[in-house]
Amino acid sequence: MIHPSTELRDICAIVGAGTSRLGKVPGVSSLDLIVEAMRNAISESGVQVSDIDGIICRGPDELYSQHQLVGERLGINAKFSTTATNGGASQILSIALAVMAIRHGLATTVLCGYGRDAWSRTHKSEEARVRNETRPDSQLAKEFGPEYGYFGAAATHAFGATRHMHLYGTTKEHFGHIAVDFREHALRNPDAQMKKVLTMEDYRAQRSIVRPFGLYDCSLRSDAAGAVIVTSRERARDLKQPPVLIKGFGTYNNLRGWFADDNMVMTSAKQAGETAYRMAGLGPRDVDTAQIYDCFTYMVLTQLEDYGFCKKGEGGDFVASGALRLGGALPTNTSGGQLSEAHGEGMLQIVEGVRQMRHTYPAHRQVKDAEIALISGHGGNQVCHSTLILGRA
Repeated sequence: MIHPSTELRDICAIVGAGTSRLGKVPGVSSLDLIVEAMRNAISESGVQVSDIDGIICRGPDELYSQHQLVGERLGINAKFSTTATNGGASQILSIALAVMAIRHGLATTVLCGYGRDAWSRTHKSEEARVRNETRPDSQLAKEFGPEYGYFGAAATHAFGATRHMHLYGTTKEHFGHIAVDFREHALRNPDAQMKKVLTMEDYRAQRSIVRPFGLYDCSLRSDAAGAVIVTSRERARDLKQPPVLIKGFGTYNNLRGWFADDNMVMTSAKQAGETAYRMAGLGPRDVDTAQIYDCFTYMVLTQLEDYGFCKKGEGGDFVASGALRLGGALPTNTSGGQLSEAHGEGMLQIVEGVRQMRHTYPAHRQVKDAEIALISGHGGNQVCHSTLILGRA
């Protein structure tokens, strides 16, 4: 397990954050979306394009060397650039790489981002809508899966949810609290994809996708992109936005697989979180808001346990207590998350964490007196995980 030195704590800051249009943006490519988000981040930061000498980004799985395409669009020659491929864990990993590159003199100002046209991809034809698949066919399982009715991320995560329910008595209604609370947060966010109130009665009446998941347990298909700019703390002082300090990060990958050991109910959020807490010199009780990778409702519940916000097996009672709401013990996914804002593979959660730390939101969206935000990323066929801890300067 990687143990980042505490010397990396607070040496860098996020000085710009931007998003693209979210939800249904037909006729716009994933590259268009990420460049839009990056331009918005650059504009609000006050950084000049000529000052940016690093790019770390990601887009659709089959897009080769995306950082080259981004650099071409923005007119950037980078000292340090790469495309990350750890699924939903990539976006936090890109920020960790940016900090290390800046610390060791490989770059001074790094642009990080993610963009994907997932809604457009899955609605280009009726066949595409039914398949609801964003990965290229070459990356899909060829046997021992689809012919038995096992296909797609929903089915894979459903195994974990079912196992957790069996071991700990977790119920569908527990998952429902997550979906309902995040939708309420999205209604405070004018840019969110979902605009309609979701009640527990609506949740109970939802159509089934794969047991135990229904429609509202599953994250959205979205055209979406987000971007942030990372630079040294010293450079950050002279820019337009309040700098948000990068206090800690961690990564861990259960490469033996989702079905090995207890990985379905004890994710690598535990090890990644321990590393990030150690680097930041903080613990779960110090966190004021969490932005958790919510590809499915179950993944929020089990990560909350793995991060130490409650004990393993007590996640159901924790979310049912109202803890995740604004004004609750741990306001979580305050923009609506991937379940209700838009699915940007964790990048939008980073942007939301930055904005919460700036305290620039109106009162109805701001976590009161928030000083520390924890953000998670999860992906790579359910085995890769990354954690980011941000703080006010």
